[in-house]
Amino acid sequence: MMNRKELPLRTLLRPRYSWLAWLLLVAALIVTFLLWQVSIRLVEDRTQARFRTQSLQLKTAIDERLLNYEQVLAGSAGLFAVAGDVSRDEWREYIDNVDINRYYPGIQGIGYVRRVGVRQMADHIASTRRNGILNYLVTPLGSGPDYYPMVYLEPGTERNQKALGYDPFSDPVHRVAMEAARDDARPKVTGKVVLVQEEVAEDQASFLMYYPVFQGGEAPESRLERKMMLSGYVFSAFRMNTLLDGIVGLISPFLDVKIYDDGVISRESLMYGSNLGSLDEDFNFEMSQTISLGGRDWLLQTRSTPAFDYLAADPRPPIVLASGIIISLLLFGFVLTLTRGRIMAQSSAGRYRAITEGAANVTLVLGRDGRLQYASPSSQDILGFDPVRVHDLGLKPQVHEDDWAALKSRFLEALKSPGKQMPVVPLRVRDAGGHWRQMEGTFTSMLKVPGVRGVVLSLRDLTQLKAAQSELHRLAFYDPLTGLANRQLFRDRLNHVVHRSKRNQESAALMFLDLDGFKRINDTLGHDAGDELLTLVAEWLTGCVREDDSVARLGGDEFVVLLSRISGPDAAGRVAETILRRLCQRVRLNDHEVGVTVSIGITMIPHDSEDTGTLMKYADLAMYRAKEKGRNGYQFFTPAMNAQAARRLIQQEELSAALEDDRFVLHYQPKIELATQRVIGVEAFLRWHHPEKGLVSAQQFIGLAEETGLIIRLGEIALRQACIQVQALERAGFESLKMAVNLSVKQLMDSGFLDMVRQVITETGVSPEQLELEMPAELLNEDPRQVQDLLVSLHDMGVCLILDDFGTGACSLVSLQQLPLDVIKIDHRFIRDIPYNVSATDVASAVIALARKLHLTVVAEGVETPQQLDFLHSAGCAQCQGNLFSYPLDEDALIGFLVRQYESPLMS
Repeated sequence: MMNRKELPLRTLLRPRYSWLAWLLLVAALIVTFLLWQVSIRLVEDRTQARFRTQSLQLKTAIDERLLNYEQVLAGSAGLFAVAGDVSRDEWREYIDNVDINRYYPGIQGIGYVRRVGVRQMADHIASTRRNGILNYLVTPLGSGPDYYPMVYLEPGTERNQKALGYDPFSDPVHRVAMEAARDDARPKVTGKVVLVQEEVAEDQASFLMYYPVFQGGEAPESRLERKMMLSGYVFSAFRMNTLLDGIVGLISPFLDVKIYDDGVISRESLMYGSNLGSLDEDFNFEMSQTISLGGRDWLLQTRSTPAFDYLAADPRPPIVLASGIIISLLLFGFVLTLTRGRIMAQSSAGRYRAITEGAANVTLVLGRDGRLQYASPSSQDILGFDPVRVHDLGLKPQVHEDDWAALKSRFLEALKSPGKQMPVVPLRVRDAGGHWRQMEGTFTSMLKVPGVRGVVLSLRDLTQLKAAQSELHRLAFYDPLTGLANRQLFRDRLNHVVHRSKRNQESAALMFLDLDGFKRINDTLGHDAGDELLTLVAEWLTGCVREDDSVARLGGDEFVVLLSRISGPDAAGRVAETILRRLCQRVRLNDHEVGVTVSIGITMIPHDSEDTGTLMKYADLAMYRAKEKGRNGYQFFTPAMNAQAARRLIQQEELSAALEDDRFVLHYQPKIELATQRVIGVEAFLRWHHPEKGLVSAQQFIGLAEETGLIIRLGEIALRQACIQVQALERAGFESLKMAVNLSVKQLMDSGFLDMVRQVITETGVSPEQLELEMPAELLNEDPRQVQDLLVSLHDMGVCLILDDFGTGACSLVSLQQLPLDVIKIDHRFIRDIPYNVSATDVASAVIALARKLHLTVVAEGVETPQQLDFLHSAGCAQCQGNLFSYPLDEDALIGFLVRQYESPLMS
């Protein structure tokens, strides 16, 4: 054996010996550098995403707050529409009830500007002074003919009292907004102003919002009539710093935020600035957005700050670099160790080189004359010969006569090339039982190697290997259930047909088949019945095509048919029709008769593509299109299908990312009881805060969520948030409100649905009596027994069960009578056409009458006009909801709505 001193480290490090270690070190260092760069980029991308998210959330928060303020102003204007003239005390009482300091921070005050003619000016001033404003005076005095002094402004602070009597119409900035509000009969916002009540040292940017009030309460149709019938304006005054500091501090405390009026970046148009940026205007990220309000556009500009960058810093890139270098050096040392061991092992000589060829082989040592000198112990196990008696055996009698010449030739070649391993030669060797075994052998001459002194023949037994290869081939290329070609073999055949079609310009066709409703059969009757059906389908498909064509099973209930030569699409269509006729039948499985149909997608070769993977995808897309069009049919691939699939994939990725980032919120629409004219509950609607599209309603993504299975997680999130909101409303003093949550058929049929509902109720502590579950009418098309068990379990929990979209689809009256339902909802499509469509009116009346007979509560959704409300009230409908009463509101707006509603009924 070689001594350690015979291989010093300096020699080992030479590329001649350790080239693999050096190559591995260089490769590892390159990979480390790349990973380091990738980690830096990932940190930058994550920081940019966080900046963008905070910027979008900031804009959304500002938009929502300004919209709430606009609604407050609209409610104030409605006071004049209802009461006609409003006294100062009534105005003060109304504003006190609104409680702007608590619910609407940022509003400096809410006031009323009255239109006063020049002839009524003296009487107006005298009347105002008699009402307690002793120093009241209209300023500045112009030439008329009308003045617009501020007569009310609450809260009545000392600052706000300074503004009483001021005529904002005299200021061009105010006048533009006031005239636009009057002409459009909509609230309008002024440009940047300094409030009259501001101190000299507090001249922060402000703006006012004006809402026109017309005589009679309703806005006239024409602009001329609006100008003549104008009574005045309800207005709100806002201080920008007071309005925005709280929002910015909560959502983006480490961003530099600026807002410019009219989208012009200048010092004069600056409405708000957080002043968090660096002095040298150094920033990494910047984003500009537009906020539209009351006829004006504000430019919202956000920039990252050093504080934001510091908080977003990540230590992982240097960790990746250091770890990669350490691992590279460890790998280098490890390979050096292996290299040294290999060199030391190669220095050993003797008989061990021949014997250690492997126990799975038979190793023989022959002399120069070809006589056997040694046989390895494995010859006993493989050939049945005793290795001790090897001298009694000759090699030639044990080798098949047809293989002896080739074996002898290799032996002579080995004698001429000492130390060189000869090419493998196949041969048949007779074992001790007289059976021929398939083997392969190779010679290596070691006549001068101490301890061997002969020619080594290594024989490898191929008998079991051949049998194993045959079995592996069957398992690798054929489906064990149906005996059809599997995916791998089919791809080879498809690749062959594609190359031949390109070479000979011959058409071929690829069909993708999927059994309709197979999962239901498999789940209902068991996997044995499903396997029996798959075997039958395989036999039917094989009988529908020619011998040159291929049929394969890809897995589950997916089959493919390859028509190797075909004249064109018409011929492929005829084959598809043959398959449909053959497979569309009823079969008996486990004493149950079931119907079989199939959906087929077809793509033409090489017209649609010359790539096998692309062809498989196209056929799959066409098959799904066939399912969408009603199943039991076939569809040819079109480029539009590929574009649609790409869009669906992007939407699915966005939806999954939104779930991970918790971008879903609930909005709530009040539900009104007509008998008491009070809010008795709310319905929760799921909304998606999309980073680019803003707030997205559920109708735009719920279908995709059901297809991808994400509806299960989404449903749990919505139910949990709704239960938490019920608890919050109860703590706020609204104990009797109920919360309705929409469910899909896929959610309800999920095996873990009941456990999920129980867990959410337990964890949130909500009373089940306050929870209403709205189920689509399509649920009645599912297995009646399963639906019955599900609804009975939910009813036993104490929750209220609502059948939604009643009047659409197939709905059994027997089901309504037998199932434990509490409420039915009339579909909004019937309500929409009331009272102008006689058919819709008759359907709604019939549904209400039927529900009352069955002792079910009726809810009408989508109520938008007083005419619809009058009809539903007269027809005996119990509850209503819709935009006539309120749009879906977020949490803050819902609290404000409920506070106002509890002070006065929604309807007179």
